[in-house]
Amino acid sequence: MQKNKESIFFDMENKKKFYINGKWVDPKSDKEINVINPATEDTCAIVSLGNKDDINEAVGAAKKAYSSWAFSSKDERIKLLEKLYENYKKRWADIASAITTEMGAPKDFATKLQAGTGAAHLKSFIRYLKNFEFEKPLGEHAPNQRLIYEPKGVCALI
Repeated sequence: MQKNKESIFFDMENKKKFYINGKWVDPKSDKEINVINPATEDTCAIVSLGNKDDINEAVGAAKKAYSSWAFSSKDERIKLLEKLYENYKKRWADIASAITTEMGAPKDFATKLQAGTGAAHLKSFIRYLKNFEFEKPLGEHAPNQRLIYEPKGVCALI
């Protein structure tokens, strides 16, 4: 797989570190798990299992980033998503290869459909954000009231 300066989001060769606060860091825990390729039943990777300290470090970094990201402009967010989409397209073959290896998917299916799903999601996010109104009238019944969408904080999705 190729390595380049824009691979920070998709460093698929670095399976034992976590991406926290803009850099790859060693986990606090030494626990690991094998990733099995279901097509061959061989171990295709070993990944780290995070613990409470890893989570606290990631949440702390996210909270710190929240103070600027939460109030970034719509245009800034769109530009960042568009850059992410550009980088995704550059790494399409790597993403498809990872899908093939980790899920046992046929290469053509992983390349044409599964990697394409990630790209389609990014394009949808960009399109949705371009049309999203963070402030709008509550409705005809309340002409002087506004509905305002504001950031609430850090979310953890498992």
